[in-house]
Amino acid sequence: MPRTLPDVKTVALAVTDGMLHFELALAYEVFGSLPDGVAGPWYRLVVCAPGPVRAGRFLLEPDRGLDWLPRADTVIVPGWADIDEPPPADLVDAVRAAHGAGARLVSLCTGAFVLASAGLLDGLRATTHWAHTGALADRHPKVEVDPDVLYVDNGRVLTSAGKAAAMDLCLHLIRVDRGSATANAVARRLVMPPHRDGGQAQFVTAPVPATDHGPLAELIPWVLARLDRPLTVEDLARRAGMSSRHLGRHFKAATGTTPLQWLLVQRIRRAQELLEATDDSVDAVAAATGMGTATTLRRHFNRAVGLPPHAYRRTFRARGRSGLDGGEQRSL
Repeated sequence: MPRTLPDVKTVALAVTDGMLHFELALAYEVFGSLPDGVAGPWYRLVVCAPGPVRAGRFLLEPDRGLDWLPRADTVIVPGWADIDEPPPADLVDAVRAAHGAGARLVSLCTGAFVLASAGLLDGLRATTHWAHTGALADRHPKVEVDPDVLYVDNGRVLTSAGKAAAMDLCLHLIRVDRGSATANAVARRLVMPPHRDGGQAQFVTAPVPATDHGPLAELIPWVLARLDRPLTVEDLARRAGMSSRHLGRHFKAATGTTPLQWLLVQRIRRAQELLEATDDSVDAVAAATGMGTATTLRRHFNRAVGLPPHAYRRTFRARGRSGLDGGEQRSL
């Protein structure tokens, strides 16, 4: 039987020689330590490998062997470096056994080739690095390969595109397990950019930029405490003691976007948190996030997130009650 959300505590990294060190280190960083300001306990991270292994130029000593994977709640397979070679049979067998034991299986980047070799992607939508989606589709015709998404969530089997998209999926896992506030806290610690290139719907909305000092250090907390108000660029500039044009330059440097665009993203992020954590009506959420009316909130929320507020609430409330089900995906 699949494990339910309250039981998803142990994360195992399934590692062998030839793994991509970026994705491996990324998963280790995200799940290996409790972020500041987040109440514990955090995930228990276990590195599983057949012995000392090399990832790039790094030599890694595992905590357990691959035979330990079926004990984990979530198994993450980092990127597989040489996609022209089949992944090791012991790794494929261990991943398949973990799935059979009820674990949630996650591949980062070309780790999808390992899951596909184990037969875990047959009949499912999946993705991998855009440069290798063709190879994945050719070698595993039973897999519905989607080259245009950051990640695909099939419930117990999840796959991500390459590099930075692996972080999107890791943050998504935390959002599913522990809510949007915790996912955003992790994103802030990792100084994640506030926007993804491509401009299409994203479930992981922009975290607050890390500005411990500089001209925005006092302004941003002030804004976040007043998201229920109809703030303007002039209001922000007045509070920061600078011209609107000067404020725009600082925001562009710190967040990569304009003050109004950043403010809208923060309103959407707050709306997500309220939809997940409260029973407030859409009208109440609109008022609490400075959107004014439910109609305005629905328009902006649907454009930013890719689904209307009531559907978002139903999706995440359903996950919280009954475990990891469904077929959610993220567009580039």
